Amino acid sequence: MRITEAARRLDMTPRMLRYRESLGLLPPLRHAVRRPAATRTGAHRQFTDADLAAVALGESLERRYDISPVALAFGIRVLADPRVRADVAELGRRIGRIQPPPARALDFEQERAQRLLRLGETTPARGAPAGSRPIRRRPSGTTGPS
Repeated sequence: MRITEAARRLDMTPRMLRYRESLGLLPPLRHAVRRPAATRTGAHRQFTDADLAAVALGESLERRYDISPVALAFGIRVLADPRVRADVAELGRRIGRIQPPPARALDFEQERAQRLLRLGETTPARGAPAGSRPIRRRPSGTTGPS
């Protein structure tokens, strides 16, 4: 269907529908069968029921979360573009809205566990290859290599 019919079904103006399309809030155009220039009736978008459903969902989200079409388009961009997502997450951490990832604490615990495993072993672990050297235990109270 043409834009005027689609806009009428969605209870909005054709201008608002074009605006939403310019923001990327409509599914991308499907490549139509190419016809010779003499038989083309125009380069206007033909709207499908799936297009109308997508626009209606977007409009519903805008009302539910009280946001503008621009805000919704940016939210989609954040979800789709990893670089934008990382930049927005960094801002969220700096203003205290997003907690920093707990990776550093986990790294510390992992290093500590590996260090304790190295210190506590006096013989090769079960299943170690034959001929492997045992790990020597450091005398208590010493630091550095033995």
